[in-house]
Amino acid sequence: MDSSAEASSMAQGLRIVRLVAGREKLGRQLLGVSQLAAELDMEQSRVSRLAQELCDLGLLERVDRGPFRTGPRFFSLAAALNTGWVREAKTELEALVAALGLRARLSVRDGYRVILVRASSNDAIPGSFVKPGMVTPAWCTGAGRALLWDLDRPALDALLQDVNYIGIGGPGAAHSTDGVWDLMVRDRDAGVITAAEEFEHGVVELAVPVRDAAGAVLASLSVLGSRAGIGPDGATAAAMLTSAAERLGSRGSAR
Repeated sequence: MDSSAEASSMAQGLRIVRLVAGREKLGRQLLGVSQLAAELDMEQSRVSRLAQELCDLGLLERVDRGPFRTGPRFFSLAAALNTGWVREAKTELEALVAALGLRARLSVRDGYRVILVRASSNDAIPGSFVKPGMVTPAWCTGAGRALLWDLDRPALDALLQDVNYIGIGGPGAAHSTDGVWDLMVRDRDAGVITAAEEFEHGVVELAVPVRDAAGAVLASLSVLGSRAGIGPDGATAAAMLTSAAERLGSRGSAR
């Protein structure tokens, strides 16, 4: 699956989650696969596959092949969006936009997937799939590899053992766990993750982990743009990202 197809799947998955959550919130009858497909004007087979993936992520749940309802991960993500330091991240993201003219994101990890928690105001156009809750791979995005920063090789092997690398990501993406590890080693030495066309063609993403007072990785902070926008070495953007991540981490420790 190329990046555009994956983006389409994500957008359709978000439509399913919104419909399920909206009906549950209003106390309306919950829906099964065929009813969801009819409501969304989508193929039933595609709704079935996407709904199962959403259940695997914990964003939806289904008991005994009954109707779908929101799952535990949906509520934990909603809680994260209301956490003080995540709300305050908006200021840091917009400051990065103002200073660098790049898109900025705050993300968290769920296994080998990355969930977008907050994005800057310039990161999407109306109808775009770039919205909180968007899911992307951890191994071929800057945000994701920043979230993998502290993993040693055995832990990385265990995390990615079931990943199918074929057809995922852009031209710069790793196609094996060995490749991911080599990129992690390179970027740790540099102090910032640099993902050049690893997920989207023509897009370079710089990312750093956001850590709490104990040093644990809370989230990742990233900026995205063209090679020209990032700059020849990305040093200015990397320095600003690191400072912003440190400020966010101190706020996260005070939750």
